[in-house]
Amino acid sequence: MSEFTGRKMALVMVSFFGVIISVNLLLAYKAVSTFPGLEVQNSYVASQVFDRNRAAQTALGWTMTPDYDAVGKRLYLDFNDASGNPAPLADLQVLVGRTTAARDDQRPAFVQASGLWTAPLDLAPGRWLLRIEARAADGTLFAQRVSILVEG
Repeated sequence: MSEFTGRKMALVMVSFFGVIISVNLLLAYKAVSTFPGLEVQNSYVASQVFDRNRAAQTALGWTMTPDYDAVGKRLYLDFNDASGNPAPLADLQVLVGRTTAARDDQRPAFVQASGLWTAPLDLAPGRWLLRIEARAADGTLFAQRVSILVEG
C-alpha cells in the first residue's frame, strides 16, 4: 500500500467538493427549468385586491366539486350556489397541469350539460392541479385551486 500524501488528500478534497457542487448545480438547473415560479405578474398589486376578491367570492356562496372519469377521459365540474342549485356561470376558464412542471399544462374547453360543466381531457396517472376561474353574471370572480389524483 502506498503512502497517503498531500497530493492524494488534495485529490480527495477536490473530488468530494466537486461531486457536491455538481449535484447542487444539477438540482438548481432542474428546479428552474421545470417550474416558472411566476404566479402573478405583480404580487404587490395582487395582494392589494386579495381580501376584496375573497369577500366577493364568499358572498357568492358557490361550491365546486371536480370529478375525473379516467375511462371516458372526461373532466366534470359541478358548480352549486348556496341553495344547492347549479350556479349560473357567465364564463369558465380552467388550467389543468402538474404542480411541478408547466409543460403538461392544458386549457380544456368546457360545455354545460345537465347542470355540470364537462370537457374531454386525457390525463396521465398521477396528481393534477386544477386552477379554476369562473365568473358570475355580475363579473364576480370565483377562483379555486383543486388537486385531483388520477389512478393508473
